[in-house]
Amino acid sequence: MSIPAESSVKPLSDALIADVNQLIDDDRERLVELFKGIHRNPELAFMETQTARIVELNLQNLGFDITTGIGTTGVAAIYRNGDGPTVMYRADMDALPVEEETDVEYASKKRVTLDDGTEVPVAHVCGHDAHVTWMLGMAKALIALKDQWSGTLILIGQPAEEPITGAKAMVDDGLYNYIPKPDVLIGMHTAPAPVGVVVSSPGPRLAGTDQLDVLFHGVGGHGSMPQKAKDPVLMAALAVVEYQTIVSRMIDPQKTAVLTVGAIDAGTGNNVIPSSALVKANLRWYDTEVREIMLDAVKSVSEGIARTYGMGEDQLPEIIMKGGSSPLVNDPELSAQIATSLGAVLGDTLVVTESPRATGSEDVQLLKGPYPDMPFTYLMVGIADPDVFAAAVARGEEFPYAPHNPNYLVDLSAIPHGSKIATYAMLGLLNRD
Repeated sequence: MSIPAESSVKPLSDALIADVNQLIDDDRERLVELFKGIHRNPELAFMETQTARIVELNLQNLGFDITTGIGTTGVAAIYRNGDGPTVMYRADMDALPVEEETDVEYASKKRVTLDDGTEVPVAHVCGHDAHVTWMLGMAKALIALKDQWSGTLILIGQPAEEPITGAKAMVDDGLYNYIPKPDVLIGMHTAPAPVGVVVSSPGPRLAGTDQLDVLFHGVGGHGSMPQKAKDPVLMAALAVVEYQTIVSRMIDPQKTAVLTVGAIDAGTGNNVIPSSALVKANLRWYDTEVREIMLDAVKSVSEGIARTYGMGEDQLPEIIMKGGSSPLVNDPELSAQIATSLGAVLGDTLVVTESPRATGSEDVQLLKGPYPDMPFTYLMVGIADPDVFAAAVARGEEFPYAPHNPNYLVDLSAIPHGSKIATYAMLGLLNRD
């Protein structure tokens, strides 16, 4: 599909590049402190009230029209600057229930109590704190340069990317009642590559995913008399093992498929057999046929185990679908044009145009909502200290740390750099004389 002329990427002049660099370099101290503040105060999915307020106030002060509370905590901001393309940019805001293990002075110490009463640590170990800061840095630079471009900016602060539910929540809550139809959508994500590297690759990039719970029912009893009970913990344990045969024996080895169990919740005491056990799983796929095979097999395996241990047809496991997303597919033409534009600014050696597709997932593409043909691309931006990255490679490691790892660390030099990348990309899509 060819992208419309209004969505094509225009080259940036040396003078404009110099203006962007100067503006963001001058803003570096503010941006770094903004990032540190968000990092210290992470918020879980649909709890991002403080982060959303930061987005709201920063963009309001720049003259954007703001709508808040979309999809619970989502923010949509519009800046109209004459005729030209309408370009939408998204930054996700949520953190993860992970305990940070970095030694930086602004590390998160935060813990929150969930609705079920459990207390969990919270940390930004996927870079969403950087995503928000990059967007705010880009917004300030674009407004300072508004005499050099025309068009409409739509900036989105999105909740709940981690459970893969936030983009859909915003669309379902009427996002397009508040914003005009964009001509193009772009987003960016941190990657544990060296600062300076940007990946702009075409086609399928990230896998589709489903988050699902499997609730096994049983009959509770005393641990000393298992014959009087029907043990859902055993059912859950067997299911976890048998699920692993689904990918290895039911899926074409040449197709992508991942089935991971992230948690089992069951029981409270050493000598009590509980009446239920909850298995939390996620699937990754690119082919919808693979998805259906995995979903059908999870149901079949779970029900088979329950029947084996004497559960009636009215007490079979419940499959609870919690959220999901389609594969993320970059528009080939848009991706290539942005790569060429960024290569002219950064140098071609720092812009990667061919990379293997990953089994991680995203939901930014679901913001297209009723406009599935909207041109879209997603950039991966390096955030690792180059020396730290080089040391990891010397040890035979692919990266120094992975997203969701307790030691995931955005080097502070990546904060202004990411804002520059976002600004270059947006300027390339807007009208300029």
